[in-house]
Amino acid sequence: MAEPLRIGLAGLGTVGTGVVRLLETNHDLIAARAGRELKIVAVSARDRNRDRGIDLSGFAWEDDMANLAARGDVDVVVELVGGSDGPALELARKTLARGKALVTANKAMIAHHGLELAEAAEERDVALKFEAAVAGGIPVVKGLREGTSANALERIYGILNGTCNYILSTMEDTGADFAEVLADAQRLGYAEADPTFDIEGVDAAHKLAILAAIGFGARIDFEAVRATGITSVGAADIAQADALGYVIRLIAMADVEPGENGTPTLLQRVRPCLVSKEHPLSGVDGPTNAVVAEGNFSGRLLFQGAGAGEGPTASAVVADLIDIARDEVGAPFSIPVAQLKAMPPTESGHRIESTYIRFTVADRPGVLAEITAAMRDAGVSIESLIQKGRAEGGGDVLVAMVTHEGPERSVRAALELLDGSESLTAQPLVLPILRD
Repeated sequence: MAEPLRIGLAGLGTVGTGVVRLLETNHDLIAARAGRELKIVAVSARDRNRDRGIDLSGFAWEDDMANLAARGDVDVVVELVGGSDGPALELARKTLARGKALVTANKAMIAHHGLELAEAAEERDVALKFEAAVAGGIPVVKGLREGTSANALERIYGILNGTCNYILSTMEDTGADFAEVLADAQRLGYAEADPTFDIEGVDAAHKLAILAAIGFGARIDFEAVRATGITSVGAADIAQADALGYVIRLIAMADVEPGENGTPTLLQRVRPCLVSKEHPLSGVDGPTNAVVAEGNFSGRLLFQGAGAGEGPTASAVVADLIDIARDEVGAPFSIPVAQLKAMPPTESGHRIESTYIRFTVADRPGVLAEITAAMRDAGVSIESLIQKGRAEGGGDVLVAMVTHEGPERSVRAALELLDGSESLTAQPLVLPILRD
């Protein structure tokens, strides 16, 4: 058997300790599959004395994790610290500059600095692997890089944030409102103390930018991802969606359109959607993730599983290490960085879709006529409309409608006509409908 692959591990939180446990528990199996032993030789974390429930006595300790990159007995560095910049990025740059492989679960760093790091890896012919950065234990990065490599992908979409999916599916099951379920999710550990990145769609946007680069051969452009979170979704919307035959899920979606002069444009959006109960994503509940890739020859492919957690994420990290042990390098984003295309954002106004719109309005005569007139004047055709008073009273009324299929710009125009209306007591909630 070949010499061991020697690992420097930065970060001993949930995932880092999971990597240690996995390498110990499945040591012989992993060595047989990798063709050599995978051996941690050095570790680094913020607190040397913290009890993590694992034995670290056999590993060298580095107080400064950047030193892992300089150690002569380290072949590959695993970065599990997190953060788009700061120490994690410094470690990544130093690791690749020294011609050593890098494995990371850091989606923010890859979304913001992935092209720079990929160029450094390609220049030195070393591996940059980040399977664990997207969808936890689901092998979707490998699936897109390898499993769909013969296909021209037409669309990539799915549920990429387990916190939001837990909140929405729990609201669906219990009838509770957003704030109550978020508090429960924080208490159970499904949501961070500061859940902003999750509930505002930023986490899913990081992951979508990575998948779009791999799937479409696009240069990562995180700033072009349009993200809307779930904070405005209420229990009444969940109930109304159910009555109409839908569930509400936070959907990340990317696809490519031909632009002017043959230059392709890339649409990247994260937003809550009504999902038909006939669609495979409708049954994805709890903290589960799922990704759909549609190829021109493969058809629809569904990747589903645990999107976070110690075991699944550690499994993805170690799978990357096994690839490196087998000397599998390859371009981090499937094709070399120099060949990735700069794709400008798609203007989506012409896109055809049905839409759910919820208005909160004053309970007085003429309000409904004002709303329907705005829809008529903007060319929006209404499929169904329901008016319902709030159970707790207070004078406000909920008006929910579903539109027939039509251009996005028409719905925008209707809402612009209603902007500033004294009849509306809150911002309308607009959710596109994913039917198939």
